[in-house]
Amino acid sequence: MARQSDSPNARSDRLRLSVLPGSAPTAFALQPDAETRHALAEELGLAKLPKLRFEGRLHPEGRGDWRLEGELGATVVQPCAVTLEPVTTRIDVPVIRRYLADWQEPAPGTEIEMPEDDTAEPAPEVVDLAAVMAEALSLAIPDFPRAEGAALGEQAATPPGAAPIAEEETKPFAGLAALRARLEDDD
Repeated sequence: MARQSDSPNARSDRLRLSVLPGSAPTAFALQPDAETRHALAEELGLAKLPKLRFEGRLHPEGRGDWRLEGELGATVVQPCAVTLEPVTTRIDVPVIRRYLADWQEPAPGTEIEMPEDDTAEPAPEVVDLAAVMAEALSLAIPDFPRAEGAALGEQAATPPGAAPIAEEETKPFAGLAALRARLEDDD
């Protein structure tokens, strides 16, 4: 799958929390090979994924909690959302996850608010670093990449003999604002 860190603590992309040292961070470094990058590029709908690395540390916190702090670096190639030309984007983003041993799932049907801390999740038996890397990459890639100078043109579709509708005419509240201004002027 990947070149791993030389650290004796990071021998795999799957780290079993119960066997990690509870007093020191565990370093990790993933750099997937070409075959793995190609498979991930296909899964994410990318044209190419020439570079990808994910490295960081898994820190013990308190009794059974863990904090993953990492850095994701990637170069992705996607089709331009306007022209379909290849667009290359460099991604360098921090990745933070908190694995909590005392995680409480809400009861089914319970209405809950979105938590402020979106990095927290239940502590798994095994942290799958490749899955964390893939998720972080999928969240970081641009939704609608654009080639330099690519712009959406304006189109108008009207029946023969009809006048095209101007953009201002599609904004009904702009007309109401003008009417209100005229009524206030009359007062």
